[in-house]
Amino acid sequence: MGFLVATGFTLFIVGSGAAVYFLWQISQDLPSSEKLANYEPKVMTRVHANNGSLIGEFAREKRIYMPVSAIPQQVLNAFIATEDQNFYSHHGIDPKGVMRALFKIVKKAVLKKGGRMEGASTITQQVAKNFFLTPDRNVMRKIKEGILAVRIENSYSKEKILELYLNQIYFGMGAHGIAAASLNYFGKEPKDLTIAEMAYLAALPKGPANYHPIRKRKAAIRRRNHVIDNMRKMEFITEEEAEEAKKKPIGFHPRHFGDTLFASEYFAEEVRRMLIDLYGEKQMYEGGLSVHTTLDPKTQILARRALREGLLRYDRKRGYRGPVKQIDVTGDWGIELAKISVLSDLQPWRLGVVLETSKKQAVVGLQPQKATTGVLEKKRETVELAWKQVKWARKLPKGQKRRKRPKGVDEILAVGDVIYVAPAVEPEKKKKKKKKNKGEQPEQADDGPEPVVWRLVQIPKVSGGLVVMDPHTGRVLAIVGGFSFADSQFNRATQARRQPGSTFKPIVYTAALDNGYTPSSTIVDGPFQICAQQDNPDSCWSPANYEKKFYGPSTLRLGLEKSRNLMTVRLAQDIGMPIIAEYSRRFGVHDNMLPVLSMALGAGETTVLRMVTAYSTFPNGGKRVHATLIDRIQDRYGKTIYRRDNVDCPDCKAEAWDGQSEPVLKDTRKQIIDPLTAYQMVSLMEGVVKRGTGYKLSKLGKPLAGKTGTTNDLKDAWFIGYSPDLVAGVYVGFDTPKPMGRGATGGGLAAPIIRDFMKWTLADKPATPFRMPPDIKLVRINAKTGMRAQPGSSEKTILEAYKPNEGPADPLSYVTYPGVDVGGQPQPSENDPISGGTASGRGGYMGRPEAGGLY
Repeated sequence: MGFLVATGFTLFIVGSGAAVYFLWQISQDLPSSEKLANYEPKVMTRVHANNGSLIGEFAREKRIYMPVSAIPQQVLNAFIATEDQNFYSHHGIDPKGVMRALFKIVKKAVLKKGGRMEGASTITQQVAKNFFLTPDRNVMRKIKEGILAVRIENSYSKEKILELYLNQIYFGMGAHGIAAASLNYFGKEPKDLTIAEMAYLAALPKGPANYHPIRKRKAAIRRRNHVIDNMRKMEFITEEEAEEAKKKPIGFHPRHFGDTLFASEYFAEEVRRMLIDLYGEKQMYEGGLSVHTTLDPKTQILARRALREGLLRYDRKRGYRGPVKQIDVTGDWGIELAKISVLSDLQPWRLGVVLETSKKQAVVGLQPQKATTGVLEKKRETVELAWKQVKWARKLPKGQKRRKRPKGVDEILAVGDVIYVAPAVEPEKKKKKKKKNKGEQPEQADDGPEPVVWRLVQIPKVSGGLVVMDPHTGRVLAIVGGFSFADSQFNRATQARRQPGSTFKPIVYTAALDNGYTPSSTIVDGPFQICAQQDNPDSCWSPANYEKKFYGPSTLRLGLEKSRNLMTVRLAQDIGMPIIAEYSRRFGVHDNMLPVLSMALGAGETTVLRMVTAYSTFPNGGKRVHATLIDRIQDRYGKTIYRRDNVDCPDCKAEAWDGQSEPVLKDTRKQIIDPLTAYQMVSLMEGVVKRGTGYKLSKLGKPLAGKTGTTNDLKDAWFIGYSPDLVAGVYVGFDTPKPMGRGATGGGLAAPIIRDFMKWTLADKPATPFRMPPDIKLVRINAKTGMRAQPGSSEKTILEAYKPNEGPADPLSYVTYPGVDVGGQPQPSENDPISGGTASGRGGYMGRPEAGGLY
């Protein structure tokens, strides 16, 4: 007996030593639990509009970190009852759980029974596994897990361990952490969860795929009810609460992650690219940034609507290209129609199939919607297409150049055609009518909304981009990069480099006004040719006006209003292209423009965003602004790490009010042109809207200015327009540039888009005039000749803006210039201090401007 006791004791000492050494050896390779103190989980970056609305979420793991103090106690109880009922009593390892797991392992090994092996992992062990170890199921990993669990228990409180656990675990359907899971499954915050809902979430970590709320509904309900029973056994809830919770369905109401603000996809994607440039992909997808952008939701929706309607107007004039597809409508047509994929951002468009046709109308069955459960709706909805909403479509028979006008709906649509339909007008409430009885007139009952009128539509082939900006700050209020983001993520407003055409002319005219010309200076609109080799006609460049005509001597104002190419080229040649190239760089249109004359007509490539930024200089008084999409960025802890305006304001912080004056922020915007020149350009471009190529905006009754642009062969149509506090620019063209056909000019195609946008945006705003500098003087002149208007003259006159020491030509004296038939052009008086006594750009003919301005 003594020998056996001594031998056993010796073996025990040796075995214990070996075990201690083994555990010590393993622990040397394990990470320190102190690393959890610096734990920064992968948290999604969230992007917000200027009113706080969520417009985008970017993440590799969809997680919203929530401190344990913000998690309801009952939610904690649900997980404790499910995952670790002895959580508050053990020190990282639950001995009872370990023994139970060992028994099952032995049973499975010896008796070949026992089912799935049990891991006996406590919540603390799961934290150790999730943060430091692999998910491998083996004995070595369990030993490491136990060692780390003890270390974690010795380093952190139970509440901190729960916080780490509930923010790290995966709940399925892309949701990491309790906050994201609560939103993803039920569209709620954890504080709003019912007992049944929190029990279901507590059931998921064991195997999210095994308890899917739709595909594995019965298993999910069984597992959820098991959690509810555990909560009742641990007296977290009463018997009545448990029974009531088990009677409830899963109540699955998923929340869509990603772009959540309607029509904001292009803007959100542009912000995503900017964040990657600023902080890199890891910080952007995992850093939990909170990004406050400049996007205005109402402006964004109106901008997208204006661009889409403009593209559809152009597309409808080119005729109908036929159905999306043909399907068999016998039987349940809804099932076949539901199989056809639809672009996700075409609302309120609907895909439909033609069920019946006649000369006057067609009956269209709409594509069934899927419920939140993913099950196709059984209800089949139909609408009617009247002839009025279809007759725009014209078939083009094969080999026939001329389009055939249809005479009935059945000539355009056939049964089985899959087409797009959209509401033609927004339904509005009918106005209440009053009876015509004498005395008191009771109101009739409201008849409800007007019925929706549906129209035939098709996705246009042509595309474009639109940008809206605050001209005083450079804050971008809206970006529309194309007809459909789901169809193409290429942002035509910021990424497409296109020729701006005549929208570049204001840069040329600005250089002229800054260097001696006035709005009434006269330039000859006549033939122009320049040759690289005098003896080689093929090397000659001969620009022409859009109308292919010549108009003789004309004022700068008239040249810009009517967008005269020949006048612009002569003006650019006289000023010098190096100066214009410098102005282009200063305005931000081109970084390094080639100083050749064709560039004065907009031959260089640029983007809509750059052009809108450049035009912002005119209404803001000649200051350069930089386009910005982001106001502020905060890190995961709420600390501001980026601000749009880094203006130093030492007087903005005060410990108390002591009668001090309000702090004044320093204006850091760079003055790039004379403020008086800026207003003169505003006045000239107001003329473009009132009398020139942008006349389609003139009936809005608001002070507006702008410039049209059309490139060679009608490949691009532009319009940049602005009010005193808003700038909007658009271009329309095919992604692979090609002629758009007759009438596709800046004035005919692009200007109506900005007209619609301005009409909707400025509808409830007063007609505020453009701000005029105090040194500007307005002189009434003859609109045609640019001379000072005479009393009693029957010719049309306008008020022209002049700088100090400038003015129109004096009509009392005349001069004839050699080689030019001026038709009695007056000679400036030598004694007139306003005209300056010269025949140069200031009040005279084309010639080298006087010294002055910026050059």
